[in-house]
Amino acid sequence: MATHLVDARHRLLWLWLWLRLPSPWLVVGVFLTSLIVAGQRPAAAQDSRRVLLRDITTIEGIRDNPLIGYSIVVGLKRTGDSQQTQFTTQALANVLQRLGAQITAASIQVRNVAAVMVTASLPPFARPGTALDVTVSSLGDAKSLEGGVLLLTSLHGADGQVYAQAQGPLTLGGYTVGGGGNSKEVNHVTVGRVPSGGIVERDTSIDLKHLKTLSLALREPDFTAARDVADAINKEFGKELASALDSRRVDINIDQAGVATVPTLIAQVQNLSIAIHPPAKVVMNERTGTIVMGGDVKLSPVSVLHGDLTVEVTTTFDVSQPGPLSKGKTEVVPETEVKASDKPARSFQLKEGANVEELINGLHAMGATARDIVAILQAIKAAGGLQAELEVL
Repeated sequence: MATHLVDARHRLLWLWLWLRLPSPWLVVGVFLTSLIVAGQRPAAAQDSRRVLLRDITTIEGIRDNPLIGYSIVVGLKRTGDSQQTQFTTQALANVLQRLGAQITAASIQVRNVAAVMVTASLPPFARPGTALDVTVSSLGDAKSLEGGVLLLTSLHGADGQVYAQAQGPLTLGGYTVGGGGNSKEVNHVTVGRVPSGGIVERDTSIDLKHLKTLSLALREPDFTAARDVADAINKEFGKELASALDSRRVDINIDQAGVATVPTLIAQVQNLSIAIHPPAKVVMNERTGTIVMGGDVKLSPVSVLHGDLTVEVTTTFDVSQPGPLSKGKTEVVPETEVKASDKPARSFQLKEGANVEELINGLHAMGATARDIVAILQAIKAAGGLQAELEVL
């Protein structure tokens, strides 16, 4: 009904233009313009399914590097490590000795101190003085790091070199209140962050001037995507300077690109776009019963039967007492009762061309739980009815 109303309105509009405009050729021009605009609408819809290369690729050699360190957090409100945590007292004694206070570890009470591991991520092209966010995690048996201050610690890389220093007050994403049996804890109170608490001390930037080849690494390996990336780059520069080596790597010849600098080339390449072809995949988490299916998952004709067998074992204890004036003893005798119930199998069928929505609706109609669906999908995949990659977490 709505379609007929729209067509009638279009006819009335064209008739009004034909009567009001001074020349019929203007009507023809307006009509051709509308056809051109209508022809461009599908192209716009296709552009919405395209992605930028910056979102699906990374530059080989340009990445973050993990840093780690060991330190102590002070200023806690009697929620630190217990006296049994010996490495906390030893660390505190070493800190005090470096500051000129000669004290033994045995004479220290560490209720307001906690030993922690400090981690951070060193970004690419980090220069000395760059600020980093650091994460602090309790190493001993501290109850909470709330209100603590991280003492100065060195952050080391995988090669053992010091790349940053960290220090500052902690920010927690949770809290704990109360005590004893009447307490409440929200999120983790033994892990905190120090925003901008780390400072880079060593220059780790890469000199891009000496690069001869720029390598793009796809986040998800795909031969089609690698080919499309190389074709998009070659089309942009009008020459064959990019080639796909495998399903994940695309090499670009920097000398043939004819750009002033490598960052300019990277910026130009990352702003190119290609059409993505996501693989058909089903991801399942057996622990939580979570199932995620892609829209391109194809299903073949299959019949599903799901039974429900329940076995219940109940044990009761009866007290057996001896007769009057007898020498017997009172005994507790267990009595075990076994009940088994087998409900009729529930079934449904999937016809040719069935989609994911029909599968889920059919499983819900059977009364299957999330964990039942996980087992059913595994059986459908084994029977050849699921044309997709099945990943179980």
